Amino acid sequence: MITLLLIIPLIGSLILLPMSNTPEGKQQMKNIAITTSLINLYISLFLWYEFDSSITHYQFTEINDSFRTFSQFTAYSLGLGEKYLNLKFGVDAISLYFVLLTTFVTAIALLSSYNLNSKHVKLFFVSFLILETLQICAFVSLDLLLFYIFFESVLPILFIVIVIFGHGKDRFRSAYLFFLYTLAGSLPMLLSILTINSYIGSTDFQLISLSEISLESQKYLWLGFFIAFAVKTPLYPFIIWLPKAHSDSPLAGSILLAGTILKLATYGYLRVLINFLPDATNYFSPLIQTIAIISLIYASFSTIIQQDTKRLIAYSSVAHMAVVVLGLFSNNLPGIEGAILLAIGHGFVSPALFICVGGIIYERTGTRNINYIRGLVSYMPVFSILFFIFTLCNTGIPLSLNFLGEQLSLIGIFEQNPIIASIAATSILLSACYSIFLFNRLSYGNLSPYLPPLKDINRREFNLLISLLLPTVLFGIFPNIILSSLHMSVSSLLYNI
Repeated sequence: MITLLLIIPLIGSLILLPMSNTPEGKQQMKNIAITTSLINLYISLFLWYEFDSSITHYQFTEINDSFRTFSQFTAYSLGLGEKYLNLKFGVDAISLYFVLLTTFVTAIALLSSYNLNSKHVKLFFVSFLILETLQICAFVSLDLLLFYIFFESVLPILFIVIVIFGHGKDRFRSAYLFFLYTLAGSLPMLLSILTINSYIGSTDFQLISLSEISLESQKYLWLGFFIAFAVKTPLYPFIIWLPKAHSDSPLAGSILLAGTILKLATYGYLRVLINFLPDATNYFSPLIQTIAIISLIYASFSTIIQQDTKRLIAYSSVAHMAVVVLGLFSNNLPGIEGAILLAIGHGFVSPALFICVGGIIYERTGTRNINYIRGLVSYMPVFSILFFIFTLCNTGIPLSLNFLGEQLSLIGIFEQNPIIASIAATSILLSACYSIFLFNRLSYGNLSPYLPPLKDINRREFNLLISLLLPTVLFGIFPNIILSSLHMSVSSLLYNI
């Protein structure tokens, strides 16, 4: 079943390649790409339905030796000798929800770009289908070296997407910043993986989890992995690439960056640092908490002063991901489960806000400068209601998944360090400040003289926003839909520690 999840987007890409760039051909490309992503979403939902939450080991495990020649070459080039890499895949409850989020957000990203008018339509949709496969591979890989390969493989494709389909002349600098920051940050992770292979003789997840690594060795390995994940999260001082990448990337790129790409680091913290290097994780907990608090405060105050709508939402993502990091390293069940819930909730709400400000408003006004936009409630009442609801969800109001995730994360870190938790709780006030401030400036006030009369949202845009709102509220009211299957895997993670 996992093989189907990986192959179907590739099959859709192969179908798109020979198609012509005529107007009829472009329309067919869009329909085929969206249909492919929806099929993958249905398969992932069936995977969720068949998943047994009462056991802790990996399920739907598959070992694929069909790419032995390629893996032999890859292993040899990375200095692993004559070994070859088995393409070993499987899911547990932790990886399952990130797979579900990836298939869902990819479908939303493609639907948001349905009106794309470009001579490179084929390249656009092929890129996003390949990105879907690569992200799922990262979440289901059961080999550390394979995880690294797929973790990094999204970089060149996103680089191309930002350069070709991005906005503004500054998109080249943004693309290079994104590529170089994340590539350079991941090099220490590669060194750590090679070191683990020299210690243990394997990069297989299960073998690593059964092996004993001394505390001194864990410290060096932990720092190598942490740098890579901190850049991808991002945490201070590696923040600069994210607002630029968001502001200059196309709408679908921003949706994917906020919804799933940032979650690769969240998954890496859980799967590698907490699972394989528990002693070093405990040793470096004060450092992580300090960096997360600095990131939260810095990003929150930076968000308040932004004048570009997409850049503002990007900085708010940094603040929310800092709370996720605090929950992950709380070393208790409420904190880790809350961090996963907040990561999933952020994967719904942040793409919705990007659709609002970088899609609906930008397409109608031609600007993202907040000073030129106001009085939208007079033009677009239905949109204003949905925008207001998502703004409240971004602040973490009750009945939203973000509220539960944020509260559980803060409760978890409070059990470990009440002072850090008290400082982190200011995120509730700060997120309310910048979110409501943004909504108030855009929606109310005198009608802007720079804007023509604007049309309210159409059916496609309404369906997009409702599709993101329903799971946010549903899981916020019934969180046990997720938590009941998470308990066993997270408890096993803490027990192994």
